[in-house]
Amino acid sequence: MNWYLQSSENSDVAKSTRIRFARNIAGFPFNLKTKQEREALENKIKDNLYGIGYGLKFFKLKDMDDITKMSLVEKNIISPEFALNKNETGSILINDEENICIMIGEEDHLRIQVFNCGLDLENTLNLAIELDEKINETLGYAINKKYGYLTACPTNVGTGLRASVMLHLPALEHTGNTAKILNAVSNFGISIRGIYGENSKSTGDMYQISNRQTLGITEKEIIERVKVISEKIIEQERKARKMLADDKIEFEDMIYRSYGVLSNCKKISSEETRELLSDIKLGVDLGILDGITDLQVQKLYLYTKPANLQKYLGEQYDSYERDVKRAEVIKQILKEKK
Repeated sequence: MNWYLQSSENSDVAKSTRIRFARNIAGFPFNLKTKQEREALENKIKDNLYGIGYGLKFFKLKDMDDITKMSLVEKNIISPEFALNKNETGSILINDEENICIMIGEEDHLRIQVFNCGLDLENTLNLAIELDEKINETLGYAINKKYGYLTACPTNVGTGLRASVMLHLPALEHTGNTAKILNAVSNFGISIRGIYGENSKSTGDMYQISNRQTLGITEKEIIERVKVISEKIIEQERKARKMLADDKIEFEDMIYRSYGVLSNCKKISSEETRELLSDIKLGVDLGILDGITDLQVQKLYLYTKPANLQKYLGEQYDSYERDVKRAEVIKQILKEKK
């Protein structure tokens, strides 16, 4: 089962973990201006990385249909900017499990990404390092003895590491404490972004936190900092959930109203679904909606998004048709047996 349909110990708050390395190949300019330069880099990467294992397969973005590309964006596997702006020049290496995806020609030559469910920074980092070292042995990175890995953007120089955790914070939102908590952690070198990363907004009470500093700090220190901050936010979210649960009638009424709309609607937008799902997940995590499993919740999150809805049904629909089909898919998933 793919990582985005799995749950783990901290999945009540921590939805997923991502480790990303920004890397560039020695001997190639960082800003590839000509078609010949881009093709030479792409061919070197493609021809040399097939043999490193992990079941990686090569795809050019321009050869992928729009729904498939956007389905990867919705899974947070590739960035929206990469899917839209690099359509003619970008490519990816990805495995069937989709827990490894290397973006080729995004901002840097390589964006090596490894994903996992829940809060699992150490294991995810270990796999990313293993993969990173094999690629370096094969291709050779642009690296400086003083500054470390060289990147297109100065903010990634050094380790080139971005460690990210996706957190579900509905109780902090309902108690009005989200801004206070997130402003506090930003003082510790942590960035807080929306569900699709930089310049995106939070939807469905989802927030992505990651390290800002990459230079003058080790990979281990980055992981430790992100882990400590994530655990602190998880602790505050769980405390807020207990506060909400103290007013049992109001709290359960909110959960069941959201469930009632979601399970009985005849048509529903993607945006409204995400907002209602936030309450549904909260209700499942706290045992209020005990007839729904974690897997059903994960499926609802995935298969109600526009592109993945169409992938799931194997058909293309306009906006209105998607809203109708989304309501049907929600009912199907909720009826699945445990």
